[in-house]
Amino acid sequence: MEFTLLIVIIVLALIFDYINGFHDAANAIATVVATKVLTPFQAVLWAAFFNFLAYWVFGFGVADTVAKTANTMDINLVVILAGIIAAICWNLLTWWLGIPSSSSHTLIGGFAGAAIAHAGFEVVSWYKGGKDGGMPSGVLIIVAFIILAPLLGALISYLISIWLLSSSKKSIYPKLFTLSLIALTIKFVESQMLHYDQIEKPRFDSPFWSVVFEAHNIKWFLVAFIVLSVSIFCLIFSSLNLSQATEWLKKMQLLSSAAFSLGHGGNDSQKVMGIIAAAVAVYIHTSGVAQESLPSWLDVVLPKEDGTFKMPAWIPLACYSAIAAGTLSGGWKIVKTMGSKITKVTSFEGVAAETAGALTLYFTEHLKIPVSTTHTITGSIIGVGLTKRVSAVRWGVTVSLVWAWVLTIPISAILAALVYYFLSLFL
Repeated sequence: MEFTLLIVIIVLALIFDYINGFHDAANAIATVVATKVLTPFQAVLWAAFFNFLAYWVFGFGVADTVAKTANTMDINLVVILAGIIAAICWNLLTWWLGIPSSSSHTLIGGFAGAAIAHAGFEVVSWYKGGKDGGMPSGVLIIVAFIILAPLLGALISYLISIWLLSSSKKSIYPKLFTLSLIALTIKFVESQMLHYDQIEKPRFDSPFWSVVFEAHNIKWFLVAFIVLSVSIFCLIFSSLNLSQATEWLKKMQLLSSAAFSLGHGGNDSQKVMGIIAAAVAVYIHTSGVAQESLPSWLDVVLPKEDGTFKMPAWIPLACYSAIAAGTLSGGWKIVKTMGSKITKVTSFEGVAAETAGALTLYFTEHLKIPVSTTHTITGSIIGVGLTKRVSAVRWGVTVSLVWAWVLTIPISAILAALVYYFLSLFL
């Protein structure tokens, strides 16, 4: 019975990941569709490819955080099953209504709500201080980023927009600023990279290729590539006429949307990995099966204080494949909301918003915080709109979105608790 429940949970988790893909596809493709850089079909192919490519770029930090939402020693598989069912129901409802709510917070709210129904509030990891001065974790930190992620996205996109606008003028000062930013970016990224002697398991015999293809380093190479690409454009912006600048911006939108899709895949797929890992840990605890007797495809070890962690390759591969397949299915109702209802989007706004969204996702993934890609790109689009004028943002639509964001976790939690009580009558 326990093993059957585990298989059902894994299947439903991948179904949720697929739904997440088409629910959140709008996040990555709304601006490129709105600006007609790509057709809707081309855009979902583009986004799906980079969703899957994230498999080779990101680690499992976010998966670790999600897996530890509740103490796996105090819950059972029915709790996780109820959480996933509730998350799927809320995702499908908001997709049907065209509301860009957060799949991430839906999953975490469902997991937490079912756990509370089973064992009380103390079972949930509300807050845990960071190790050695690092970033704290817990549900309260995730809740805080409901506000912080869109604010960060809005601030970065606003600053990028001001930077681009200033660079369009024939003045030496924007160019000096850009050159300084290039130097600072190279210095910062170099300081964040792992060198060959710091890599625990080099992928190649060659030190050079091992450093280049280390997942941690690839992420920082991408950050450098994004910032340097925008910087190079800013250096030549003032010498371009309107049609030339528009063509450049359209090409840059392909880069910025790819970067955001990569961040979306890396952030959202990990949440499902975390749920599957937690389900295996609960199965081991509740069934009494020894870790050593598990089949190799279920040999999962949750991250421990000493850094020990194990996850079979099929889990991340399946999760990234599912979200990519979901993105291919599109999500046109939400595309309409994101691409036209918040503010009018041109290629200029698209580049600024997607670049800001991608940088925000990379930053939060580095801190192992599961944030909402929906919230992040919405905040970024608002930030771009604010550079024109406050009235350029359709605040009525924005307020409705914020209400959906605020209500997602509590509604998902309540729904998951009800599903748990219902399932407990039979399981």
